[in-house]
Amino acid sequence: MLSYLSEWSTEISFLRIFQYITFRAGGAAFTAFLLTILLGPMTIRLLGRQSATAPDHLDSVMPDEFRNPDKRHVPTMGGILIVFAIVCTTVLWANPTNSLVHIFLALLVALALVGFMDDYRKVIHQDKAGLVGRWKLLFQIVIGLTVVWFLHGVPETGDNVRRLMLPFLKHPVIENMALWLALPFGCLVVVSASNAVNLSDGMDGLAVGCTAICAAAYACFAYVCGHRVLADYLLVPFVAGCSEVVIFAAAITGAGLGFLWHNCHPAGMFMGDTGSLSIGGAIGLIAVLVKQEILLLVVGGIFVVEAGSVILQVSYFKLTRRLTGTPKRIFLCTPLHHHLQRKGWTETQIVIRFWILAILLAAVGLATLKVR
Repeated sequence: MLSYLSEWSTEISFLRIFQYITFRAGGAAFTAFLLTILLGPMTIRLLGRQSATAPDHLDSVMPDEFRNPDKRHVPTMGGILIVFAIVCTTVLWANPTNSLVHIFLALLVALALVGFMDDYRKVIHQDKAGLVGRWKLLFQIVIGLTVVWFLHGVPETGDNVRRLMLPFLKHPVIENMALWLALPFGCLVVVSASNAVNLSDGMDGLAVGCTAICAAAYACFAYVCGHRVLADYLLVPFVAGCSEVVIFAAAITGAGLGFLWHNCHPAGMFMGDTGSLSIGGAIGLIAVLVKQEILLLVVGGIFVVEAGSVILQVSYFKLTRRLTGTPKRIFLCTPLHHHLQRKGWTETQIVIRFWILAILLAAVGLATLKVR
């Protein structure tokens, strides 16, 4: 919306600054940060009045020495604040006529609603499982397929959706993927990212901190892909209109850092599935847009390891039970951060070390822009 101020730049030269994506991205990140900082205390009070606390699904498997009874009184569903800040900030700073902005905001809100339904069951019905898993997954798949379909329908990005790029390679390994393959692949990236962030949300500040780092890295990718000169120089696909998605990614980063102010140890509130499912899926869709889906395995490596530990644990447990009759485990507890906690790492050590790794992985991902 503020981008319209640049139309008055002939009369007021200072307003020309609103033409620049870098300025508006910085403004978006700062605005989202301020919104979550300032509205955080009110959100905590409102959620507290509604007794919006969810039961811990790990109570039955975590030893008493690793349980923190204080956390049972910390309100969840704080993701409402994150989504609100991102939507308001994006509307304020991005070009409202850009169809990509509409698609990304629709995805964010749709996945937030799915997460809200899950949190609502946990909070109101005190159901540890929340929304039935198959229904949650079905909703995510439908949303993922829909947004990738709309992304394919945008003239500037339609052909791009069908491409498959690999890190370090100059040209697509698949130039024109069949639509019946491109849609499920894009959906897989969105749904996987959404659930991976959700699984990582188990300690104060862990998921939201790593998400902010990952979103900042993909904001850089979106900026390069939306800048024709840089895209040609770095041999990445140019996507017209992609620059406005930088505003959206910057808003995720700012909102994540602002929420971290209230979510760092000891947390004042948790974001719950409302926040983790939505921002995880949004980052996945950015990866699809800029054709860095495979690189998300590196940039979002923390989420990959966290989700992978759960998949390995469940698969090994079922396989050994079927083959030997006695189920066995690889990890003491999953996701991985709970295994490390059982091994003697403190919560603060785990979170800070995961942030450090997330920064390093993001730097490695960005470095691939020059190594082709």
